[in-house]
Amino acid sequence: MKVGLIMGSDSDFPVMKKAIAIFKEFGVEYEVLLASAHRTPAAVREFVSTAEERGISAFVVGAGMAAHLPGVVASYTTLPVIGVPLESGSLQGMDALLAIVQMPSGIPVATVAINGAKNGALLAVQIGAASDAALAKKYKAYRENMANEVMEKNQKLQETIKSL
Repeated sequence: MKVGLIMGSDSDFPVMKKAIAIFKEFGVEYEVLLASAHRTPAAVREFVSTAEERGISAFVVGAGMAAHLPGVVASYTTLPVIGVPLESGSLQGMDALLAIVQMPSGIPVATVAINGAKNGALLAVQIGAASDAALAKKYKAYRENMANEVMEKNQKLQETIKSL
């Protein structure tokens, strides 16, 4: 699997690098583009419209404020697009969340939580796992590990409670 990761500004990188960490953890290839839906639309169009030729099968796209970038990406492709609303401006990401989640009928963009780049990457992994047995096995182990960590924390909590 290969994912296209797009962000509209270098200020988005501290959040979006969490997606890169997930891709590395799962051995998912990725390409990164920093480009603006408004200031560099030709670069966005070129990257997205040629993505399938380069083996990209999904996009994770971070955007703040008006958050047009995920929708613009979706307009250039039929591949899955996952929008990550980024906290910025006076509305603290609510404007980005609403802009991404309110895509017009027929041009879907999956939307994760504000600053949810990690979940955006995990959703891309799930999409890839639907047709890649090795990736599905890695994802299942990841989920099982999370569950085990919670149960270990519960055990420690129970022991602490007993000692009160």
